[in-house]
Amino acid sequence: MIHADSDSHPLRVPGVAHDLERLVQTHLFVIGPNNSGSTFLRRAFENSRHSWNLDREGQHMAGFSGPRTRGSGKALIWNATPERRAEFADPAAFDWERSRRAWYFHAFARDPGASVFVTSSPPFLLQVEALRTGFRDARFIFLTRDPYAIAEGVLRRAAQQQIAADEDIVDVVAAHVIRCLADQKRNQTDFASCGIALRYEDMCADPARSAQAVRALVPALDDFTLEGAVAVKGMYREPLRDMNAQQLARMPIATRARLTERFREHETLLADFGYQLVP
Repeated sequence: MIHADSDSHPLRVPGVAHDLERLVQTHLFVIGPNNSGSTFLRRAFENSRHSWNLDREGQHMAGFSGPRTRGSGKALIWNATPERRAEFADPAAFDWERSRRAWYFHAFARDPGASVFVTSSPPFLLQVEALRTGFRDARFIFLTRDPYAIAEGVLRRAAQQQIAADEDIVDVVAAHVIRCLADQKRNQTDFASCGIALRYEDMCADPARSAQAVRALVPALDDFTLEGAVAVKGMYREPLRDMNAQQLARMPIATRARLTERFREHETLLADFGYQLVP
């Protein structure tokens, strides 16, 4: 862990002082379920001199026009049921032009000549077609992670999620994870011409190769790397490391067994991403 100080942050050029309508030629969206490593990946772009970035997820920036998960009671289970996902799947619920203007206003970069805008928000997993048509040269990184690790991260904050009296939180979380993976599989197929598939595990195991894939997707990001540390919660900077084993180890055995029971009927879907059931 590297503690942050005033010298550890790169120069921040404010987007409000520059014409991003002209400067931004490519919009890069990190698309992945919550708890999949998307925050680290998004923050890694801040180290590039070619990117405009946001301090928070796009959905949480002032001026964003669309449904937000924060304070909704379903911040980490927004895809668990048709009723929960409905507002995030509705294209009419979003005003992307208004959001783009707000994002440009709040964006920052290391270099005023940066030409790539980067953001992420887990529910955007359901809005890839709208993003592709609504933003200039939209590119996508379709991120996935071991479903048990995603589930553990959600279950740790289960008290923040609102569920009905007849629902079980483990069932709800399992359904959310499976639906996210199914949606992501469709995204990777339908938008292969403008996106790449990236697993959290591969990003951690071979950051150089993963960064090379990103640079191939967006050549303007010729200095992008995953080797450095990124800011975490504004308090410290941390390098990329695989947390899956640690998260699985702290999951109660009974909970893990119940997740496996729920995941079993979707074993083929998990295998499509290179994931296996845990005994």
